[in-house]
Amino acid sequence: MRLIVDQLAKYKIVEILTDSSTSPFASTSATACLIRISKNFEHFADDILVDLGVTLTKRLGQEYYLVRCQNPQPVAASDTKRFIRWNLTMDHAWPCRPEKMENFIEKAAQALFQKFGGQNLQGIFIGMLDASSTHNPYKSLASNLRGRTLQLFANELEAFQEVEEQDPRALSLFCLVGKEGLYCGVCSPLQANGFYPGGTKFISQKAPHTISRAGAKIVEALHYLKLHQPLPAKGSHWLELGASPGGMTSELLERGYQVTAIDRAQLDERLKGRKGLSFKKADVARYNPVPKTQFDSLLCDMNGDVQASLKQVVRLSESLIPGGLILFTLKTPGATNYKECNSLYHEAIKRANAGGLEQIACTHLTYNRLEFTLFLKKTN
Repeated sequence: MRLIVDQLAKYKIVEILTDSSTSPFASTSATACLIRISKNFEHFADDILVDLGVTLTKRLGQEYYLVRCQNPQPVAASDTKRFIRWNLTMDHAWPCRPEKMENFIEKAAQALFQKFGGQNLQGIFIGMLDASSTHNPYKSLASNLRGRTLQLFANELEAFQEVEEQDPRALSLFCLVGKEGLYCGVCSPLQANGFYPGGTKFISQKAPHTISRAGAKIVEALHYLKLHQPLPAKGSHWLELGASPGGMTSELLERGYQVTAIDRAQLDERLKGRKGLSFKKADVARYNPVPKTQFDSLLCDMNGDVQASLKQVVRLSESLIPGGLILFTLKTPGATNYKECNSLYHEAIKRANAGGLEQIACTHLTYNRLEFTLFLKKTN
């Protein structure tokens, strides 16, 4: 909290010096919703929207769909919500061209304060509609807008949290800004399906310990898990299936976990001698833990047939503690259409349930491709 207050003086509010326009924030109906669907599943978008029971109003940015719906929270109860990376029921929208708006930041900040002040928010978070480029001019605009808005909310700052300190079930104000305007809503991170506006947490892949892209997936998966339950305690023991070359292994070790890694291929040389690591060079299908060994969590990001991978997960989950966590990458590159993609998921859940595993969540993370991350727990 102190960090927010200390940083306010550092913001340099940039004015947009072009044509003026009308007053900010035309109110929207409670049935307006902003939905994010990854470009990986853009070809399924029409089917996804039909299943959600919504009507497309317009596309925004690269991955956003502004829709109208009868249910003010169409994603929450939908079977297709795993395709929705992030969503927000609109409380207000200002369709405009911010870069051509005189004093856009001041007008928008004042309107945010007038509308949302005094609502017992836990934070205000503003991001970009198009987050694909780190050099996007709207990155600085979003930052400056948040800075000015926080200044106006000065009397409420003591209750505000930093983005990753949010209570998943408490209300925050989320805003997205881009060339199409400013779109805002109040909801909890759990309802939105992410702590960050838009749902994307940037994860650097340039750290010395970074071995592969898979490392970013486990970092994001652990971050996402906090929406639903606390993380496994430091020192917890993970069983990782199909670990080579060790991208996920490395990230787990960096976070203070113990890892037993299984793969026919060797791990990256940088992992040799790492504290907390036990590597077993073996085919996962032939691996059997030492009798009475218990793991706290299990991780599987193996390529190949989903059912074959899940068969091993179910078998080896017998070595998990009761309530043990399982992270499983549900890969779908073989699915040629929406129906097949859904069938893969439902078949996987059926096998998992039959094996004594229960779903916590299933979502498409930023660092997933044609795949989902399935969060499970052992039920006994």
